[in-house]
Amino acid sequence: MRSTKTMDNIATPHTEQPRRHLPQHWALVIILCMILLVVSIVASLMLGSRPISFRELIDGLFHPNAQSYGANIVRKRISRTVFSLFCGGALGVSGALMQSVTRNPLADPSILGVNTGASLFVVCGIAFLNISSPNQYIWLALVGAALTAVLVFGIGSMGRGGATPIKLVLAGAAISAALSSFVTAILIPRSHVMDQFRFWQVGSVGSATWSGIMTFLPFLIIGLIIAFITAPALNALALGDEVATGLGVRTGTLRMIAALAGVLLCGAATALAGPIGFIGLLSTHLVRLLIGPDLRFVIPMSALAGAIILTISDVGGRLVGNPGELEVGVVTAFIGAPILIMLAMRSKVRSL
Repeated sequence: MRSTKTMDNIATPHTEQPRRHLPQHWALVIILCMILLVVSIVASLMLGSRPISFRELIDGLFHPNAQSYGANIVRKRISRTVFSLFCGGALGVSGALMQSVTRNPLADPSILGVNTGASLFVVCGIAFLNISSPNQYIWLALVGAALTAVLVFGIGSMGRGGATPIKLVLAGAAISAALSSFVTAILIPRSHVMDQFRFWQVGSVGSATWSGIMTFLPFLIIGLIIAFITAPALNALALGDEVATGLGVRTGTLRMIAALAGVLLCGAATALAGPIGFIGLLSTHLVRLLIGPDLRFVIPMSALAGAIILTISDVGGRLVGNPGELEVGVVTAFIGAPILIMLAMRSKVRSL
């Protein structure tokens, strides 16, 4: 009881003033996000190598008996759009969790090497176990992502000061480079593996199927539930380990559980879509800029922002690469890399 009162006393000075403006501010943010979400969904269904008219869109969505070419294209794009939304939401929440666990505003599954760990295990499965289905990809990717996260955190915790934000990023960059070299070493002498792996490696939602979505859905739900449950304790962790411990938070256990949720979300998305980078970084920073640092709100809004960013990026890749398409992993890299450099150069970037 005492720790709860203490938390209330500490939180009150930081939250009283924003709460007076919260209803109006939240209304504007939610309205904007809902508009962008609808626009991204409609654009994903209508735009591509073959543009769809509004009439064909209505037929494809609401008239099952309509068999026009455009209506059939809309139906095929529905699974791609749904998976893009789910995958973007998972990567957005994973980024928010990893930034909170590491207390590093530049943390992202791709930057910390988690995506590369998942890639290594998938390519090993393709090369040595002859796997080819999403159900097999997803388990290997989860194991690879989890082991990489443990390795990065272990190396980043060595030495004085424990797991500092800078040490974690450096450890992630070093591990990612090492694992990438292993991936290359496995692929070079195996051309048949390279042909299968290279389309997955670039990151794309174009091969989404309803079977893959149903395989991904349980991991998404479990990861989101854990993220929502741990959000209040992660807010305390942002005050520092000593303060959080004084408030009754078991920091080690909290980090492990929150990191597990991040790995579930990131690993499952990577298994089916490939290593798509920067979604967690972009969505979480945008949300923090709009609504502040409270993770009870940052986590759901990061899911929404990630879904919007990935879906719009997918549409952009289709338009730029027309009559083919530019994979969404390439688009997010073009957008995310300059933003990452800008964030790293800003003097305000520091530990969360």
